[in-house]
Amino acid sequence: MTCENNERLLQAYFDGELDVVRTVEFEEHLKTCPDCASAIREQQILRQSLRTSNLYERAPEGLKARIRADLQSDNVTLKSIPIRRRRVLEWLAVAAAIVVAFVLGARMIPNIVGHRQANMVAEEIVASHIRSLQPGHLFDVESTDQHTVKPWFDGKLDFSPPVVDLASDGFPLIGGRLDYVGERDVAALVYQRRKHFINVFVWPAGAGSDSTQAIESRQGYNIVRWSHGGFEFWAVSDVNASDLAGFVQLFQNRIP
Repeated sequence: MTCENNERLLQAYFDGELDVVRTVEFEEHLKTCPDCASAIREQQILRQSLRTSNLYERAPEGLKARIRADLQSDNVTLKSIPIRRRRVLEWLAVAAAIVVAFVLGARMIPNIVGHRQANMVAEEIVASHIRSLQPGHLFDVESTDQHTVKPWFDGKLDFSPPVVDLASDGFPLIGGRLDYVGERDVAALVYQRRKHFINVFVWPAGAGSDSTQAIESRQGYNIVRWSHGGFEFWAVSDVNASDLAGFVQLFQNRIP
């Protein structure tokens, strides 16, 4: 990592917004870079001074009286309504607001939670892909034969992942391994596209129909999610988006 690259990462690191892999890389960089380490210390000193400083400013004494006077002038029309009736109307307004908030929350919260969970899984997928590219981490079973890779998972997982052969289409299978994503053991199938590797993570899907999400980019890697035949799939690679889209289409077509 260079200081030029880390200028944009420094603030994200300070705010705790980097993923695990980037955090570790940045902390290693701090050990050898006095400029970045000094910048972090300055940020920490500034944050601490803001926390301990007395930034509270008391409002002028006359402000309370002016606000009360304004409120009284604005509420003249309310005085013509009997107190009991006003209270009923106020409670009805509060109840209506609660009902609206509940309905909107019931509709929005599942979507927000689902989106947040998908983002967390996507971050794990990319981190696992990066780890797999380290020497000796790419596969536990090395083989171009789907009839060797698929049986290797027997007894190691509570499901049997689908494995397809795409060598004739330019995406040869080269192996597989066990991985851990979303708090469960998953299968990771490894394919190759010229000098690039494609990791396909597989685990049983929840209820829902088959679907494919649009390709997105995270930390310089293309990633796509889809579900098919009772399984959820995530593919990640540094191949270009069109190659990854073609791979996913071929993979889907070969699954029974």
